[in-house]
This record gives sequence, C-alpha cells and structure tokens, in this order.
Amino acid sequence: MRFEDHCGWIVAQTELLVDGLHGASLTAPVPSCPDWTLGALLRHIGGGHRWATEIVRTRATGFLPDGIVRDVAGDDTGPVPAAWLLDGARELAGALRQAGPDAPVWTPFDLGGMPFWARRFAHETLMHRADATLAAAVPFAVSADVATDALDEWMALDAHPIHFDLTPGKRAVLGPGRTLALSADDLPAAWFVDLTGDVNTWRRGGGPAAVTVRAPVQELLLLVYRRRDADGLAIDGDAGVLRHWLDHIAFG
Repeated sequence: MRFEDHCGWIVAQTELLVDGLHGASLTAPVPSCPDWTLGALLRHIGGGHRWATEIVRTRATGFLPDGIVRDVAGDDTGPVPAAWLLDGARELAGALRQAGPDAPVWTPFDLGGMPFWARRFAHETLMHRADATLAAAVPFAVSADVATDALDEWMALDAHPIHFDLTPGKRAVLGPGRTLALSADDLPAAWFVDLTGDVNTWRRGGGPAAVTVRAPVQELLLLVYRRRDADGLAIDGDAGVLRHWLDHIAFG
C-alpha cells in the first residue's frame, strides 16, 4: 500500500481545495450534498480530519464519538476557513506518519489499521473537494494516479459483504447476467464488476460484460461516487444494468 503517498495526498487535496475556493460564499448550496451549504461541507471535512487524528494519536481500540464530523451547523457569514482546514489536514498526516503503517488502531470492520485511515481520508478529502467545486462553480480536476487509486479503494469498500447486513436492500443489486466493465480511455486501466453471485466482486481488468462504460478515469470516479450521471459517457451494452447498479451503490 502507498502509505506515504496517502498521507501526502491528504494535505495536497486540502491545499487544492482551499486554493480553488478563493472568494467563494459559504452560503452556497452543495448540489451533491443536499441540505448542506459550502460552509457545512467544509466543517465536515475539517471535523473529519480532526476526528481521525484523535483516533490515530490515541491508537484507539474502538469507535470514538464523531459529533465533530456529523454536526455541521455553524456560521456561514465569514470567509473560507483555509488555515483551519490546512491545519487539520497537516495534523492528520503528521499523526499518521508518526504512528507509521504498522501501528495497531481501530478501524471499521477491521479494514486494515493505519493504512486504512491514510487512504480513506486521502480520498474522502478528494471527493469532498469535488463537492466543493460544484458548490463554488469552479472546475474540478484530479491526477490520473490519484483517481485510479481512489477507484480501487471504492471498489474494495463497495465489495465488503458488511454492506448487505447494514443495508439488506442492497442485495437487489445482484442478479443473473449483471456484469459491468469500466474502462479508462486516457490510461491503460479497467475495472470489472460481477454482480451474478451471492456477493458482488470486482477485479482490475476488462472482459466481456453486459455493459461497458468508457471515459477518462476522472469521470469514471465521479460516476461511481455518483457525483455525475452517465450522460455523455460512451456506453456499450445494456444501459439498464448500469442504471440499476448506480441506483444501489451509495457510500462516501
């Protein structure tokens, strides 16, 4: 795993976030996060960094209260809190580096210790940066290596069987003939999703599928995170399989 990269990306994505929001109004609505203002979104991001920092620093052995993440109420009359956001990102990255990838720590569903927190918050920050750009009506761009790793992480998290226990209705995503291929047309990378068994599985690579989506890796990432729809993307095969899948994937 790219532990050091992920630590660095937490800070880098936060820097890109604040750099893109000069002059933005905290009262702007966030289209991809209904009922949130830009200010609420930024409080969620900064709160998340600080919550994760506490978990990492204390080598938590169980869940810590996350009110700082969920309570997004606040004053939206001021400027973007750039220094506060950057401080939180740097504190988290520093705590992770000080702990190192092998230090024991609690994670949801035993997902992999310190590397989980580094990777999760790298991409949590990335995707909320995408949300912020929608609110501020400014362009969003992500490098291919970051987008590729974010898609890999999303696939692994989405395939965790715990989702069927937490949301039994997600089993409706499974069914005969339901296979999907996502193919990046700007680099040699593809992802294959198989929904035909008792659980959903995925692998890197292409292959014959009921539906294939071809697009730049950034657009594929936004698609699976449901930050964009499939309009304008190259779709071959049964678009109904794609729509059904997109209707049953939601986290992050």
